Amino acid sequence: MEEFVVYILFSKNFNKTYVGYTSHLIERFKSHNHLGKKGYTLKYRPWEVIHVEFFTTKAEALQREQFFKTGIGREHIKEIISNL
Repeated sequence: MEEFVVYILFSKNFNKTYVGYTSHLIERFKSHNHLGKKGYTLKYRPWEVIHVEFFTTKAEALQREQFFKTGIGREHIKEIISNL
């Protein structure tokens, strides 16, 4: 059975966050930090994973990813960062 992961990345150097979801966290993280050649995450490297949540369906993961992109979700991310 496939598992889906919602993850939050943090760039200390630029004080930026990124929220995404994937079914292959390690490969996706490598893409954000090393392999990717374009996109938002390229300019703010290096990234560290500061939070992950696991889901059994893609729909659940997408819903949670969207939550983190709301105002309330961003406040939750700030709390996570302040506890690092």
